[in-house]
Amino acid sequence: MFISSAFAQTAPAAAAGGDMTSSLMSMLPLVLMFVVLYFIMIRPQMKKQKEHRAMIDALAKGDEVVTAGGMLGKVSSISDSHIGLQIANGVDVQMQRSAVVQVLPKGTIK
Repeated sequence: MFISSAFAQTAPAAAAGGDMTSSLMSMLPLVLMFVVLYFIMIRPQMKKQKEHRAMIDALAKGDEVVTAGGMLGKVSSISDSHIGLQIANGVDVQMQRSAVVQVLPKGTIK
């Protein structure tokens, strides 16, 4: 009339070492996924940030630059966090240094 309780069988003592191996093998795809993610996404992004920081630190007066907004200009003044950008004769704008995306070769802007 009543259903008896079912108990799970316990693994034999000899297979106890196999459980550790199987748990490590089940985590292997997850570890491999993080390794691939690091080499495909994180490492190149860190390298690009390092190059951008070096470019911004090397800015000098007279450099011709492109900003994140697409503005072209010549650096007229430099401070710790801002640059003065001459976009036309007599027109200077203040921008953050981090807004500079690219340094152009000399003579690009006429």
